[in-house]
Amino acid sequence: MALSVYLVVGLGAAVAGFVQGLSGFAFGLVALSFWAWVIDPQLAAVLAVAGSLTGQIVAAVTVRRGFDRARLAPFVLGGLAGIPLGVLLLPQLNADWFKVVLGTLLVLWCPAMLLAKDLPRITMGGRLADAVVGLSGGLLGGLGGFTGTLPTLWCVLRGYERDVQRTIIQNFNLTMLAVTMLVYLGSGLVTRTALPMLAVVLPAMLIPVLLGTRVYVGLSETAFRRVVLGLLTVSGVTLLAAALPRVL
Repeated sequence: MALSVYLVVGLGAAVAGFVQGLSGFAFGLVALSFWAWVIDPQLAAVLAVAGSLTGQIVAAVTVRRGFDRARLAPFVLGGLAGIPLGVLLLPQLNADWFKVVLGTLLVLWCPAMLLAKDLPRITMGGRLADAVVGLSGGLLGGLGGFTGTLPTLWCVLRGYERDVQRTIIQNFNLTMLAVTMLVYLGSGLVTRTALPMLAVVLPAMLIPVLLGTRVYVGLSETAFRRVVLGLLTVSGVTLLAAALPRVL
């Protein structure tokens, strides 16, 4: 591959690493806004999962926010059921339509939540609803490392405090991404062509992840919510910008 491709992949990994360290999620979404232009979707999915997993391990060590087993369990159990479905769908996936659907969801929903003075709080559904959201996270994780997107939105709608949300998303993502990477390895999706790219992605993201975790510690509840919703909105815009021209 051309040197310019490696430069774009490294830049995407660095920016995504900082965002993940700051917010606890979104590595795949941010990285793919760079990578979608230069590498194929299947390779991008492998790199996104590997980078996300590495970032979550670093964040788990540097930003410790406890472990609430009862609250986390429904998300994880649902996610474990969703991962195999996502991996099965990945080879048949129309990447452009997938980006359009996900990008549209983020662009419509997140700004509305960001502008609302009083966010609605969802209290119904209990653990079953949490498990369904976890299933969607696992499904998106199998498709390309997007494990935290919908669970993060759900935690915001639940009205969880900053550290509670970080606890759920960080531990959920760590579990889902580890399982997804094992499934990728077992199914042969991680090929030799991915190794040079992995050698670029992993070093490029490490320092930005650490910087992001430093910034997170100083954020207030309100600032953290705005950062999360703002990042999700920008991610949606970039997904649409990459996919809509090809779909239309």
